[in-house]
Amino acid sequence: MSLRYALLGLLSDEPASGYDLLQRFKGSLSNVWPATQSQIYTELTKLADAGLIAVSDEGPRGRKEYTISQAGIDDLRTWLITTKPKRVARNEMLLRVFFLGMVPTSNARDYLSAIGAGAAGAHSDLVALEASIDWDDTNLSHYGRIAMEWGERFYAMNREWAEWAIAQLPASDAPNQRISADSTDSGSGEPAKQT
Repeated sequence: MSLRYALLGLLSDEPASGYDLLQRFKGSLSNVWPATQSQIYTELTKLADAGLIAVSDEGPRGRKEYTISQAGIDDLRTWLITTKPKRVARNEMLLRVFFLGMVPTSNARDYLSAIGAGAAGAHSDLVALEASIDWDDTNLSHYGRIAMEWGERFYAMNREWAEWAIAQLPASDAPNQRISADSTDSGSGEPAKQT
């Protein structure tokens, strides 16, 4: 459902073709709400059928430029004002952290290091993207910059948390003590044979 509103929001800034919208997704929304070409074109058809956008220009090779309608603006405003965002309740990355005691500390350190490195890379990518954008005084630019700042802080926090978490790891490289040597056969991971 949010792809619908992402497209309406982009079209509220200015008319655009499906190709233009895809490029804007890649350049600004991909970290917030990624979308593929087929998803965008499918959603544009649905929005046009619902009267929320209209074809405002047609070019060569079937290129269509879309403009948001008043019904589309009203729908976007209703979504912004009255609909609460769904809380993301699942986080596989943190679920794995809960159980890192099942593996040697070196594996836990590698896992947390990868989180930190990934967050640092994503942060650098956003900083580079921010520097490459020709910011102006339009609403989309103003609020897009605010959203980008959230992304930069989010990735910086994840990097800092991963560094902190690594410092909390035990010095021993043994897995959790509850997985003792007598419950496995020679460290192979196979259950010991009962005699």
